[in-house]
Amino acid sequence: MAKAHSVQRTDFPDTGQRTNNRQRLDKWLWFARVLKTRTLAQKLIKSGNVRVDGKRIGQASFAVSTGMVLTITYAKRIIILRVSAPGSRRGPASEAQELYEDLSPELARDEKRGLAKSTGSREPGSGRPTKKQRRQTDHLLDR
Repeated sequence: MAKAHSVQRTDFPDTGQRTNNRQRLDKWLWFARVLKTRTLAQKLIKSGNVRVDGKRIGQASFAVSTGMVLTITYAKRIIILRVSAPGSRRGPASEAQELYEDLSPELARDEKRGLAKSTGSREPGSGRPTKKQRRQTDHLLDR
């Protein structure tokens, strides 16, 4: 019986080891944990909500490299990220944060963390407001 020989193909790039620092935009957004799935990333890009260095991008296959600035409009926020490195896998959040530098305005960062509170918000777990608290809130909001 003849032994099967393994032949390494050289006409296809190896996805594990990248020699250059370019990567598909949808893949990078997924690796950087900006969006939950690559499909969501592709839809966001095709809808025109992603800009690279100020230019609107319509193709998910656009190649991003280090130093490029991405402006993403998503969920009523504007996220500005500078690409620091291409991703090799979708790892934990700490690994994903090393792929970019966040250039978003301070207000947007606070909203992302949930620090910005609206006028009528309450602490989680404080229960339902009493009638007196509702009257105070109505008085405060001029209802």
